[in-house]
Amino acid sequence: MSVAFITHPDFVAHLTGPGHPERPDRIRAIATAVRDAGLLDSPNPFARVDLDFGVLPGANEKLIELPPAAPADEHWLRTVHTAEHIETVRRACAQSAAVLDEGETPVCEESFGVALLAVGAVLEGCDAVMEGRAGRAFCAVRPPGHHAEPDRAMGFCLFANVAIGARYLRQKHDVGRVAIVDFDVHHGNGTQAAFAGDDSVLFISLHQDPRTCYPGSGYASETGVGAGQGFTLNLPFDPGSVDSDYLRVMERDVLPALDGFKPEVLLLSAGFDAHRDDPLAQINLTEDGFWQMTQLLAQCADRHCAGRVVSALEGGYNLRALGRCVVDHLIGLIG
Repeated sequence: MSVAFITHPDFVAHLTGPGHPERPDRIRAIATAVRDAGLLDSPNPFARVDLDFGVLPGANEKLIELPPAAPADEHWLRTVHTAEHIETVRRACAQSAAVLDEGETPVCEESFGVALLAVGAVLEGCDAVMEGRAGRAFCAVRPPGHHAEPDRAMGFCLFANVAIGARYLRQKHDVGRVAIVDFDVHHGNGTQAAFAGDDSVLFISLHQDPRTCYPGSGYASETGVGAGQGFTLNLPFDPGSVDSDYLRVMERDVLPALDGFKPEVLLLSAGFDAHRDDPLAQINLTEDGFWQMTQLLAQCADRHCAGRVVSALEGGYNLRALGRCVVDHLIGLIG
């Protein structure tokens, strides 16, 4: 399956300050690992990160590297976010060194524009897949998006990249049913808030138990409201959970839910902070676990939506683990 790789050299311009886990080196590590694995031949637009990635797996098929994404039109932000939230972020960034969300989400003067690029990359991925320029797409973006609620920034996230992508698919490409699977270790509260009452979007989140992990939401009892009741599926995991735990839940819960919903496009909030080496949580997945989950999701997309998958980067804060996991994720998408 052909897989498009979408990023932008300006993603490193979103500066979060010394010691912040969501830092520009995340994108640099991914770019380095993907090229070291032989998945891309083009020159690295980012400074190389000299990490020991070990022996990276390769694939028979290379990625399709699309041109750098264009900024999203703000119209698409308003399909998920309030006008007040968008203006709050714009003003904060104009102050050059402001902090949102009680200190967890710092921004700089360039952050608003970079966040528009992150949304734009996801929309470009949606276009590429829907127009047949690629079978699937991976969007290496920052800042991440799944914590951004309709009216506030949260947890390193300014705008809800994947949620906006779902609305874009519904409105621009007339997609009837969109499924979102979020395997970031933290609950995708922003995505859930966007679609809690919507029966056209199935949202599934696999994450560490909210009693032990940020943001404290995502209990199994949270299943949607009104018309959206039953279209939110939260699957919390105990700290210390391993690959086999996640794969069991994939087979028992995730795949049957997707098979019942029969999505026309599958979106992934691809966070890699459930890796055993990540500093921000206590789940013990390996690169192989991410690869196996990706394969299962890609096979499900083959059954229901002509293989169409658009995946967007969320978390992952150990640089070596992040690079390796993204490579395995991409190989899983290629199939």
